Amino acid sequence: MSSVKLYVYDLSNGLARQLSLQMTGKQIDGIWHTSVVVFDQEIFYGQGICITAPGKSHHGSPMQILDMGETALDEETFQHYLSEIREHYTADKYHLLDFNCNSFTNDCIGFLTGNSIPSWIKDLPQDFLSTPFGAALRPTIDNMYRRPSATPTSPSPTPSNLELGSSLLQAMASQAASGGSGGPYPIPASTTQHATPSTLTSPIQIATNPTSLRSLITSHRCVSAFFTSATCAPCRTVEPVFEDLAHNTASGGVAFAKVDLATGLGSQIASQWSVSATPTFLFFLDGQKVHELKGADAGELRTQVNLLIFQAFPPHVHASMSFPAIRGISLQPILFSQVPAWDAALGKLNSFIDADTCAPELDRSNVKGILSGKVVPFLRARFPVPGQSKPANSSPPQAEMLSQWNSATVALSKALPLPEMFPLIDFWRLGLLDVPVSSWVAAAGNKGTTDVTDLLLHMAVSVLEISSPSSRNLLLITLRLLANGFANTSLARHLLDPTLKPSRLRHSARQNMTDFLVPTLLHADAPVRTAAASLAFNIAAHYQRPLVEAQRNGKRGEPMADSEGEGQGDWEVEIVSAVVEALAREKQSEDVVHRLTASLALFLHLSPYWTQLSSFVEVLQVKDILESKLQPGGCGQQGVQKKEIQKLLREVVAMCS
Repeated sequence: MSSVKLYVYDLSNGLARQLSLQMTGKQIDGIWHTSVVVFDQEIFYGQGICITAPGKSHHGSPMQILDMGETALDEETFQHYLSEIREHYTADKYHLLDFNCNSFTNDCIGFLTGNSIPSWIKDLPQDFLSTPFGAALRPTIDNMYRRPSATPTSPSPTPSNLELGSSLLQAMASQAASGGSGGPYPIPASTTQHATPSTLTSPIQIATNPTSLRSLITSHRCVSAFFTSATCAPCRTVEPVFEDLAHNTASGGVAFAKVDLATGLGSQIASQWSVSATPTFLFFLDGQKVHELKGADAGELRTQVNLLIFQAFPPHVHASMSFPAIRGISLQPILFSQVPAWDAALGKLNSFIDADTCAPELDRSNVKGILSGKVVPFLRARFPVPGQSKPANSSPPQAEMLSQWNSATVALSKALPLPEMFPLIDFWRLGLLDVPVSSWVAAAGNKGTTDVTDLLLHMAVSVLEISSPSSRNLLLITLRLLANGFANTSLARHLLDPTLKPSRLRHSARQNMTDFLVPTLLHADAPVRTAAASLAFNIAAHYQRPLVEAQRNGKRGEPMADSEGEGQGDWEVEIVSAVVEALAREKQSEDVVHRLTASLALFLHLSPYWTQLSSFVEVLQVKDILESKLQPGGCGQQGVQKKEIQKLLREVVAMCS
């Protein structure tokens, strides 16, 4: 018996642990590269199958060494296995997400021991892609592995807030796919010259032993498995169809596997599933075999794959309905970018600071120096008042300045009466429109720094019951600040995190936001209601965006972290109820009705919880409430007059009918 070890490396060298929460909204502790150590050799997949002495590869020393058990196989048998799978694990087939070093080690571990690598390694690509940041970077990653084609393709433009992630992934991919010091195994010319029917690396998993196929079946809702052999001519005919289906439909919940009967334990897999001829296709739904197709019938193969996906992920009932007004709603957030008169705003705040006598511990000169010497000059350069031009080379904010701004805010929150904080909150309101500022705020809590959004929200909640002009100003500015937080997806996820529990408030970040939003939707002041309706719209658009993208790309089964999750359905019921109540009460402002109706439309349209919500909206009599807005007295004396709002109201009525 020989021991089998799994060497685990972090390709990001610690950067994933530091930056993942800020960039993706999810903590990812490493970008894992693994290799198998057995028979005094370290074997991994990069530029083909590579072999080196243990711990002597270009990856350096492993972060972890995991004991995977023992193997009863001898070295000669394992070497024969490697030679058989070599044609599958070639350099041109490597893909950072779909077919990588961990795919190879999982196969090897399954062959040697019957086990599989840990799920926290194996599931990392799907964990990453389940985040909006990961989904946005998917085209960039695919382009990294796009093979040359007759028609050159231009790279997709990379938004500025994704450039860092793209650069890091490029570097990690280069490191992962490069060869080790021991050099790769020789790759036969026939393998490297083998033509594939597509320009993009196929998202098809190679199953060389029963464990690797079983692992795939249990980790995906639906799996299509293609049993083939090198001598099977019909297999070569139908294989391009199978690869095309994989390209177009593979996702986090939909997988495609290929089993070569002559490779590894392929014949054992075939025996286990009673496959006696090639080509044969097996279809699995929720871990169970549901259909078998024999022969190279391309049309029937397409039918069965589409049927399998339909059964696992039936299309949303709204997908086949015509809602041009709803689908025409821009999903860009409503932002408040008005620039204050900087000198007047700073003068008002300084007067509040000078007049305060209740906080002798406050270092007034230091706080005023930070605001007048660093914060306002930065904001003035970034956001010039109307009539002034923006400097051509305004420098990005430094972390030191942001930290000082944050500290000054904390100090003033302890010294000033809360209503007098509104000029400072207004500075933050505009600052959040600057991506570096909002990204710093989103990550500040993870660095031991006070979460300024938590602090400001806590202050606003505490004055909800106070009826005064200054309290109204604080609520208005805070609502506008929170709405501007949705200009940066990372900060939006932070504000709506259902698992994050800030120190100052009792509930999760999302619930705290909801508890503040609901009463402000019903506020007596029309501008406050308008800002609250804008925030409600931004929240709805944030959740609608991945649902629309999933419909657009046609792939079902993709995990959507922002639109699904524990408690999401109950929360949507709560927020829809609040929006409906606000709509029922709104009799004055057509603009507020418009924003609330658009919010309601986006919360309901394509919702994964539509079955739960559809009964609820009937109980709430949403149809009657919306129709009343079109009648005299429903909103103003004549009801809603703008044609676009009328059309939207009627479509939401139809959706709720």
